[in-house]
Amino acid sequence: MRFKRLDLNLLVALDHMLRLRSISRAAEQMNMSQSAMSNALTRLRQYFDDPLLVQVGRRLELTPRAEAMQDSVRDILVRVDAAISSEAGFDPSQSNREFSILLSDFTMQLFMPHVLRLAYAASPSIRFRLLPQQTYPYLEIDRGEADLLVAPGLFCSREHPSMPLFEDEYCCLVWKEGRYAGRQLTESDYAEAGHVRMVPSTGANSFEDQFLEQRGIVRRIEVTSYSFTALPHLVVGTDRIATVHGLIARQALRHLPVERHPLPFPWIALDERLQWHGHRSRDPGLVWLRGIFETAAKEVMASESY
Repeated sequence: MRFKRLDLNLLVALDHMLRLRSISRAAEQMNMSQSAMSNALTRLRQYFDDPLLVQVGRRLELTPRAEAMQDSVRDILVRVDAAISSEAGFDPSQSNREFSILLSDFTMQLFMPHVLRLAYAASPSIRFRLLPQQTYPYLEIDRGEADLLVAPGLFCSREHPSMPLFEDEYCCLVWKEGRYAGRQLTESDYAEAGHVRMVPSTGANSFEDQFLEQRGIVRRIEVTSYSFTALPHLVVGTDRIATVHGLIARQALRHLPVERHPLPFPWIALDERLQWHGHRSRDPGLVWLRGIFETAAKEVMASESY
């Protein structure tokens, strides 16, 4: 199909090349030969009268024209995808659709089992692809590369709709036989102790890191991990402190020799939210799945274990 003399199929190739900045990787993702992708780039260069991608050392870089059109091209394709992939109706019992969801290991371990159980009861054939969060996870929603994002409100975009799921309070965990067991934890204790900390694989700051930095609270970090749910295990046998979500603490107390203490200073609750692309608000499949998430959140908040 052509629009103003442009073969619209070329927009898909252009989107891949601009995003990946690689002809070979774009060809691989589109199941095309590299020569076919190079030919597509040649046609795009002729149409836009611009090189679009230029060799700089060993890398391809975008020209100013390509930089300017990158978000617009992606937005066009997201709109098209939303228009043609949205079913008139959605019957989960008859669907084998796959949903892609961005989430942290905290959400995956302590919240997603509720979602999966409820979804499975409605349709054993529906599939899920659980993806790790990126530095700016909402960009994956922007690009249409994920259906849903589960993240604190701090990491959601103001450009797309979202809904609250639940709030969770932070607390401290210490080893039952350690220095800080059996007594009230003070702010002085918190400042003097060694800490275990979760550092995202992207190197970005987590919700609690940003909160502590804003309050001017400095921790002496002695152990770092890439997993939220590993933190309780890493204080056992030491005098270190783990600052964790309340849900993680509740699970740890059932299985590990640890004690829970309130934080020795005021803290704001973690507001976990669900976000999706604005163009897909009426997608019947996502409307159904958002309902599943809402039910799961109510279940978690109402459960005795919470």
